[in-house]
Amino acid sequence: MSAALRTGRSRLRASAFSSELVLVGIILLLVVVMSLVNPTFFTVHTLFSILRAALVPMVLALGVLLVIISGGIDVSFPAIAIFAAYTTVFLAQQGQFDPGLIGVIVMAIAIGALLGLVNGAVIARFRLPTLIVTLATQGIFKGVLLAYVGSRYIADLPGSVSQLSTSSLIAVEGSRSYLPMAAVPVVVLVVAVSLLLGKTMFGRGLYAIGGDIEGARRAGFPVVRYQVLLYVLAGAIAAIGGLVHVVLGQNANPQDLVGTELDVIAAVVLGGASIFGGRGSVIGTVLGVLLVQIINNSLILMGVPTAWQRAAVGVLLALGVGVQALMAKRAARRTFVIDGGGPAATPRTDGARPGNSEREAAHAE
Repeated sequence: MSAALRTGRSRLRASAFSSELVLVGIILLLVVVMSLVNPTFFTVHTLFSILRAALVPMVLALGVLLVIISGGIDVSFPAIAIFAAYTTVFLAQQGQFDPGLIGVIVMAIAIGALLGLVNGAVIARFRLPTLIVTLATQGIFKGVLLAYVGSRYIADLPGSVSQLSTSSLIAVEGSRSYLPMAAVPVVVLVVAVSLLLGKTMFGRGLYAIGGDIEGARRAGFPVVRYQVLLYVLAGAIAAIGGLVHVVLGQNANPQDLVGTELDVIAAVVLGGASIFGGRGSVIGTVLGVLLVQIINNSLILMGVPTAWQRAAVGVLLALGVGVQALMAKRAARRTFVIDGGGPAATPRTDGARPGNSEREAAHAE
């Protein structure tokens, strides 16, 4: 491994670690302030409430993280999530059978992966902007769900799903404080995505594609195949998020989830993922989701109207993107100065992090 490659990777790790430390500091400060303002905030009940509220956004954020690292933006994931979960429950109810918990999960993942394949095929084949494609497919998926699958609320869930929805992983006796069993697959998914990004060639390929797609091609990564596989995986993860939502709510409503994309994308960006691609981590995303949920919970305890809660998340997203844009400009200026400002000096304005070129060179070797 060359010295330049080691230096690039150490800079990336240091940057991610410092971003995560800042998030931890902000979360702790917010907890202390809210505990002083409202003593009921610093309780086990509030902790479990925040964790329960974070489970579905956590799953959805993992899929969004993968897409953002690759340099794309996906806003269709809520529609895929509820489409897969609702269709699975609807088919089980119409057929009057219970496929079992494993069967329900497999059915939902298959539907989510198929919808993700639609996104991936269009984006990779025609090289269209990811935001435009997923914005279009969000409307298509939601319309197909309501028109051809079902538009009514389903409270009679399959027995295996109902049983999971009433199971608790941790419960405090004498109170309503509990952590549902649905937290287990969420934790497993967090670990799996972390290993995928850090230990596999596919994960390295996503970082390379997000940093410089042409450089990734020259380094030998099958960009088109990786992009298609990425959206299939994002669709499957969204389907799991939809199932967790159904389990926690103990019902299936086709009108749910669509409209929550702002909170999820804001959490991923606040977690340190670059909106320009090439950077992001699972730990940062987990912290970002927790931060957004703590802020929402704090505003509720303070009696702030829902409209202002949405505004607060929007402000956080704008600040996160603004900070990243400023960092990208500073990195571009540093690159220009290091190269000597001559004809060969080409400032990076695509938001790629230092070290991407070294990583691509290493793969080429």
